[in-house]
Amino acid sequence: MRKTILLAIIALTSLTTFAQTESGFGIKGGLNYNANGDYFESTGEAARNPDRNVGYHFGIFGKIGNRMYLRPELVYTKTKSDYDGDKFDISKLDLPLLVGAKIIGPLHVFAGPAFQYILDTEFEGITINDIENDFTVGVNIGAGLNLGKLGIDLRYERGFSENEATFVGNLGSGASRIDARPDQLILSLSISL
Repeated sequence: MRKTILLAIIALTSLTTFAQTESGFGIKGGLNYNANGDYFESTGEAARNPDRNVGYHFGIFGKIGNRMYLRPELVYTKTKSDYDGDKFDISKLDLPLLVGAKIIGPLHVFAGPAFQYILDTEFEGITINDIENDFTVGVNIGAGLNLGKLGIDLRYERGFSENEATFVGNLGSGASRIDARPDQLILSLSISL
């Protein structure tokens, strides 16, 4: 009987400790190493594997949980891809909904869907006629370190939803298109408030 009560107390204590949450919120910002997909000209020519460029992001986040946690974020992101000297810029709002777990000490890993709303696109001096979908879905996966209120993480983001921007070139030779899905590494610093 005593062993059963002792095991019940240990189990209850373990569950209570695991269920305790550290809720909070904070601000974050950092750099993106980004490239979008291929560029297809109306003539059938294609510029594959664009050069990557550095962009930036900043926003807010919330956190619910401790060892296992949910971390929603709302982030403004500016990215740039280079197609043989022509630059394709995207401004968007990202809403990653991350689920994470502490591994050892300050180290944690996370993954989850990332919902994106494209605010603006520009292809260096050319008017973008149409972006197929303003709202797209992708995935974030990464790892980070929390050192008190300061955090740093590195993640990979890839867009799932096929999404193309179409435009008419300067010569009016027909519609060209760019695969606008993100493919980027994201380095972030965060501060819990």
